Amino acid sequence: MTIREPLKREDLTPLPESALIGKYRSTTPPEFTDPAEERRHRKERLAAALRLFGKFGFDEGVAGHITARDPEFTDHFWVNPFAVPFRLIKVSDLLLVDEEGNVVQGEYLVNRAAFVIHSAVHKARPDVVGAAHSHSIYGKAFSGTDQHLEPLSQDACVFYNDHAIFEDYTGLVNEVEEGKRLADTLGSAKAAVMRNHGLLTVGTSVESAAWWFITMERCAQAQLIAKAAGPTSPVSHENAKLTHEQSGHEYAGWIQFIPLFEQIARSERDLFD
Repeated sequence: MTIREPLKREDLTPLPESALIGKYRSTTPPEFTDPAEERRHRKERLAAALRLFGKFGFDEGVAGHITARDPEFTDHFWVNPFAVPFRLIKVSDLLLVDEEGNVVQGEYLVNRAAFVIHSAVHKARPDVVGAAHSHSIYGKAFSGTDQHLEPLSQDACVFYNDHAIFEDYTGLVNEVEEGKRLADTLGSAKAAVMRNHGLLTVGTSVESAAWWFITMERCAQAQLIAKAAGPTSPVSHENAKLTHEQSGHEYAGWIQFIPLFEQIARSERDLFD
């Protein structure tokens, strides 16, 4: 059997320095003193998250968006441009949008729904750095049922008593007031099921927001399969609460995203352009 030598930093030199994670990989979120460096970091994770959403099939035409709050101009956020495929997003494609919906930096249009949803969430939740929403297939299917996520698995427990149900579907999310109602419904939770629409997740980092969406989509899929198969056996309240405390915190969401980031960063280096 051939033993492969561990990766060395010099093996990764084609990647931008800001994309490298420690000597091999970091297990703690980075800290920044320079807003420009932090901005670049958030934008790189945002572009990577969008590509991963495309890879996982979460795109649906022009629908879907992920945002990252700017570290310096905190009432502004970075977002993917309208009608640009998730799988092709580069850091240079991202738009900076202010609280009025104006594109401050970037060469594309911004999705009206992206502004309405994300501006309201970012304004209501100063702790939120990243927010994610798309019309993923199982999220859509789940949103059309009268269900909340049940603690049917260890993974689902990260959302135990930590997600909201937004019942107020009134068509495309184009009105600022609807965005405010959504933000009010979300409250302090990490996620929301938007009835007849899809899923929404938020996090104190772009990484955690993206991971919460990825695993929420899979938990919705698992619950739909389990319910179709027959009677279910949820985790007890005590153990669901304990599991949420163990794996539903923001660091857990951040670290779960890191392997996915490394995969996309090494295989699709043009995303950093």
